[in-house]
Amino acid sequence: MRIGVDAMGGDYAPKAVVEGVLQSREWVSDDVKLVLFGDKSQLEEEFSKLGASADDYEIVHCSEVITMNDHPMSGISRKPDSSISVGFRALAAGEIDGFASAGNTGAMMAGTMTYIKTVPGLTRPAIAAYIPVSETEFNLVLDAGLNSDCKPEVLVQYGVLGSLYSQYIFGVKQPRVGLLNIGEEAEKGNLLAKSTHELMAKSTDFLFAGNIEGNEVFSNKRADVLVCDGFVGNIVLKEAESFYMITRRLGLKHPYLDCFNFENYGGTPVLGVNAPVIIGHGISNGRAINNMIRQTSKVIASALCAKFKEAFHV
Repeated sequence: MRIGVDAMGGDYAPKAVVEGVLQSREWVSDDVKLVLFGDKSQLEEEFSKLGASADDYEIVHCSEVITMNDHPMSGISRKPDSSISVGFRALAAGEIDGFASAGNTGAMMAGTMTYIKTVPGLTRPAIAAYIPVSETEFNLVLDAGLNSDCKPEVLVQYGVLGSLYSQYIFGVKQPRVGLLNIGEEAEKGNLLAKSTHELMAKSTDFLFAGNIEGNEVFSNKRADVLVCDGFVGNIVLKEAESFYMITRRLGLKHPYLDCFNFENYGGTPVLGVNAPVIIGHGISNGRAINNMIRQTSKVIASALCAKFKEAFHV
């Protein structure tokens, strides 16, 4: 397994990336190889500062960096030797099995759509967010912000994506897919919700749990996957993150509350594309980078992208 890592992506790169790479030594096995994309001299300096050697890793030198201020599409086209651009070309060529970055989110999506593309038969990919329901279990919410406006048919496809992810990454044998709405009744909600409910109820591609209200987001009593458009999903995600920050500010400590810390997951998977792509938070520290790499390894090992292709085969 070859995991590509954007060594220049994130507010604290390349220092935080090198820290995360070194932390990953605790779990990386001999059959896992990390390939770092970035400025070789800077990486050698950071490894040296931490008492390690860059020679222990494969480094693909890149002379350019797409910053957080760069326009996503122009960054990809105008900076062909950037760590993101080179990384995506390597992924498209099969030189690495997955690619992870905490860099410019827009550029990561632009690179995904330019080089990796959506699996045939799927209208739009999605990004998913973890919502803790216990110290060991999670609900999956999608879309979490990629597509603000969606048609009913797209949300039904998200149900398929979420069900497969929950099954093969979370280990849920038969995931229950719910539609996030303002009431349990089928006739509740706006036009999008009503039309989507009708289509989901007829679908045989996943187990439909019906409408799920907002007060059940942190519970898996009725659903394991919560489907919504990216506008709603991003609000849910940001509220969960805000909830965690409030508990920190109040000095509240509990293992369940710690599950809301994004550092524990490291990144957001792009679901429905032809190869594993993980997007990390821009403020990622070494711990977050380590977990982003770990999550990438899980997605690669699960052959999830192949399962997406099978599900949407046309």
